[in-house]
Amino acid sequence: MTQCECLSRHPRPHILSFSSVRARKMSAEATLFSRRFAAPSVLVAALPGLLSWWTLSCNRPHKERSAVTVNKQSVNFSRRTFDPANPPPDMPSLNRGENSAYDSDFSSNATVAGQTRQTDATHATITVAHIKMDLQPNISIWVPDVVTPHVSEHEGGHRPISEYYYQTADKLAERIATTYVGRQVEIAGTDLQAESDKFLQQTAAAITAD
Repeated sequence: MTQCECLSRHPRPHILSFSSVRARKMSAEATLFSRRFAAPSVLVAALPGLLSWWTLSCNRPHKERSAVTVNKQSVNFSRRTFDPANPPPDMPSLNRGENSAYDSDFSSNATVAGQTRQTDATHATITVAHIKMDLQPNISIWVPDVVTPHVSEHEGGHRPISEYYYQTADKLAERIATTYVGRQVEIAGTDLQAESDKFLQQTAAAITAD
């Protein structure tokens, strides 16, 4: 049996998908906030010394919040040793001829926020307003208590491959999430909050599935 037969193969990355939701209703506070600016506008118009400042302030472009936020976390790496005669239960199973293992999981968590506009007691329109993506690769190397430098080097060589594919993960996540922003759906029921949460949950699940 040759040495390479005892080494692990680079596994197909696992994609762990999680989803959560955050509903945001259009409340009366938003309307009151807009009205509060009416009185100051009359006041500054009566004060010429502040008029130029007010004009500059109003004409200054506001930086809008991005509809998609991607949190690309650093690699979570661990190197584990084990007793071949008594491997731990959380260790990946070994194929015949292998005495070490490499495991990589890419986790993706989508948080979806929506705005609801209620038309009556049992009907509303919900719009996907913001999506937050949390990404992180989890890499584990498993080697026996007594291991040769060749085996250690081989297992360590898998890590750059996983990190290479992770380099553009944020761009891919942003591109996928962007296609969901602005989507609307009509909901109906006696519990509109529950229906809203259900829609956002389904949207988050669809994003991670893509």
